[in-house]
Amino acid sequence: MLAGLLAGDVLDVAPALLGARFTHAGVTVRLTEVEAYAGSVDPGSHAYRGRTPRTAVMFGPAGRLYVYFTYGMHFCANVVTGSEGAASAVLLRAGEVVAGHDVAAARRPGVRERDWARGPARLATTLALGRDENGLDLLDPATDGRLELPDGPVEPSSVRTGPRVGVSGAGGDGELFPWRFWLADEPTVSVYRPAVRRRRG
Repeated sequence: MLAGLLAGDVLDVAPALLGARFTHAGVTVRLTEVEAYAGSVDPGSHAYRGRTPRTAVMFGPAGRLYVYFTYGMHFCANVVTGSEGAASAVLLRAGEVVAGHDVAAARRPGVRERDWARGPARLATTLALGRDENGLDLLDPATDGRLELPDGPVEPSSVRTGPRVGVSGAGGDGELFPWRFWLADEPTVSVYRPAVRRRRG
């Protein structure tokens, strides 16, 4: 069931992952916020301009983990979706720790529980996802990385959608893609920050 879901269109997969559980390195997080990235048709995607050594994992197969380093200090994790050869992925933006609390607390010292995985870099840190996990096969039961769908579908009325955080533009026209999905009234959902346009000096 999971393999079939992940092979679908990223805009269908992303909201369907809300409420799913992601387990790695002794911690389980229930996903409360995700973002969809649609490759060659999406200016916000790392794969918009084609395959590079960095983005190769995004081109499939579905069910692999795409982990990237950002701002010289953080890792972020994405689940690859869609058909092989057509890059798309779902960014894991935020979640609630539901198992492995002692391990999570040790990885996030001095941080309150609500904020352990509140944001993509925090989520990756809490789950110990880094460069070595890039390309991890989440569909292989032998790997230390497991994605489990919720027992039942999330109530559609509890799903919200809006612009992705810090991402703007469709060909530079300023349009915001409403491809961020989150569960309403969840305290672990990250704070929305609109994109900031750079000014030329």
